[in-house]
Amino acid sequence: MSSIDRRAVLRALVATSGALSALQFPAVARAEAADAAPAASAASAASAGWTVQTMEAFADTLIPGERRFAGDLAIAGAVTGPGAVQAGVISTLTSPDLPLAPVLPEIAALLNARAIAYAATHLILLPLTSPAFVGLSFGHRTALVRGLFGPEDPDRAIWQVLSLLTGLAFDTAAHLDTRQALTTGHPGLAWLDFPQPDPDGLWRFPTYSYGRALAAPHPATTASGSPA
Repeated sequence: MSSIDRRAVLRALVATSGALSALQFPAVARAEAADAAPAASAASAASAGWTVQTMEAFADTLIPGERRFAGDLAIAGAVTGPGAVQAGVISTLTSPDLPLAPVLPEIAALLNARAIAYAATHLILLPLTSPAFVGLSFGHRTALVRGLFGPEDPDRAIWQVLSLLTGLAFDTAAHLDTRQALTTGHPGLAWLDFPQPDPDGLWRFPTYSYGRALAAPHPATTASGSPA
């Protein structure tokens, strides 16, 4: 990519922020965008692969997990157990309900440009066979990402939206139907000990979180629980 169109990226982020409500919880299960259509060419496939690796590495820095296979470069393997990547972060980022997928290559290019600058200032030799950010160790990835959220960073909004979506992928299984996510053992919901539904498939919470009702319902409250 010869240039990074920050305006296009920011427009997509604004649209994404407005479209987050489209990620229904539960939502309809979807396959990852990489399975939706074959790559147009070997070059485009390689480019898409680098974008996915970069986004996975970013998400793994925020919510780390263990490597999926020997030689897994995107996941640094800083912890044991599943993290954001195993929780389906790529499916969330490429959800058809969000307008983010077309600009992910731009965002990946921006993050890799930051990684190259970081490596230069820290005298780190990066490999040529993987994206620059992926080539950093977990410690250096963490240090770089920490700086991206600083108030002086011009692209802070980009990283904030990505971190929000990373959290949604792990904490809510945003790209999956909630019942399906529980049935298949979604790692984030399992880690949170998310409750199973009642036999009819609905969730009810008869026990108040504070151990008592905080207020009596308004007499005009509808049968569905909607306020008067």
